[in-house]
Amino acid sequence: MYIVVEGPIGVGKTSLAGRLSARYSAELNLEIVEENPFLARFYEQPDTYAFQVQVFFLLSRFKQLSALAQPGLFAGNVVSDYLFDKDFIFAAMNLKDAEFALYEDLYAHLSPRLPTPDLVVYLRADPDELLRRVGKRGRPFERDMQAAYLAELTRRYDEYFRTYPHPLLTIHAGDLDFVGRPEDEQLILDRVHQTLTAGQAAD
Repeated sequence: MYIVVEGPIGVGKTSLAGRLSARYSAELNLEIVEENPFLARFYEQPDTYAFQVQVFFLLSRFKQLSALAQPGLFAGNVVSDYLFDKDFIFAAMNLKDAEFALYEDLYAHLSPRLPTPDLVVYLRADPDELLRRVGKRGRPFERDMQAAYLAELTRRYDEYFRTYPHPLLTIHAGDLDFVGRPEDEQLILDRVHQTLTAGQAAD
């Protein structure tokens, strides 16, 4: 079984992925974020470093996720805190013209080689709540992030998942504290289990 938790910056993907990993005794696959050598410079000069940031993420995520397709390497359940397609969502937002065309070509060659999740859990929250959570976790390179950026990112996530063709569970996580409130954690775990048991998309 392969489960993915996805959503915009600060929504709680890694926290929920960890809890689902424990619930299903699954291998936990976490995206490489802070190891991206261009990320801090991207937040300072986005037009200059957007392409480098996206290509680093594209290749590092492909290397991680392609391991899931190798027989015997992941024999049991896997929970990941990102979907490969998220990279395209960010690239479409941050790249322009020839750089985006080159990125699209790379993405089109890599994406079909990766496994499709049995379920994607899409966490969403209002931009102001996302900004509060981003500030709380205190990553230095995120300190100047704006609510407008998170609003546009959320809009693009919503647009992508509106036509997502595989099993999907959307959870409005803005009012849920699945880190600090056990009842909220159990609520989400129950919804995931029900969706997996039903074998169909839910909202």
